[in-house]
Amino acid sequence: MTHPTAQPWRPNAIQEVVILWVLGFLGIIIAFLLFSGSSIPKLVATVGFLYLPLIAMRWRDEDYRDYGLTLRAWRQDLKLFLGLSLIVFPLFFLGFSAWVEIVPHLPPELARLLTPHSGPGHFVPRLPPRFGEWIIDQVFVVALPEEFFYRGYMQTRLRDAWPGGRKVLGVRLGPAFWLTAALFALGHLAIFQAWRLSVFFPALIFGWMRERSGTIVGAALFHAASNLFVHFLEVSFFGGP
Repeated sequence: MTHPTAQPWRPNAIQEVVILWVLGFLGIIIAFLLFSGSSIPKLVATVGFLYLPLIAMRWRDEDYRDYGLTLRAWRQDLKLFLGLSLIVFPLFFLGFSAWVEIVPHLPPELARLLTPHSGPGHFVPRLPPRFGEWIIDQVFVVALPEEFFYRGYMQTRLRDAWPGGRKVLGVRLGPAFWLTAALFALGHLAIFQAWRLSVFFPALIFGWMRERSGTIVGAALFHAASNLFVHFLEVSFFGGP
């Protein structure tokens, strides 16, 4: 008498996302503990964000295009990126300038929790050294891998589990959108500094862009530009490298 072959256990969408997120998070923490001060932790993060989802994608015969890594909507992606940049960056500059004025008046303990900067700042526009290398690094090493993992893979799989939501600016946003942004922020605590949780807010824009265009290209461009703009402001207000 033959018995049916047992099927291998496969996690559901939520379990799959959580397992891969935990593996990625632990890998980055271990890399920081073992190789602090080197480029190894960043390399581990980049490789993990690009390749961890492949473990599950192979089960379903999927590829990167199924999770938004495609140029099929590049015109819309470019318009979204340019339009949001023109709106968000001037507003962020005003907010950053006001924040620089507030920080010196905060209790030192609170200031250390809320910002990596201390003391007064004065705006003198200047580009960071090796800014061209920073552009390449932020686009291809930081933003694209993170956007593929979080907004491409994670937000898509969580949306499979929770397809509902409310429309916001023409896009339906549900639990997948909010949880992806929260896990993105928590993932930045691999370097344990409370102010790093602030990335939750730009993650909301990245997630909205992913749903609006159906790809991650515009979100990746805006993510990289945001990081570069913040670095420009930090150097311009506080000096340093």
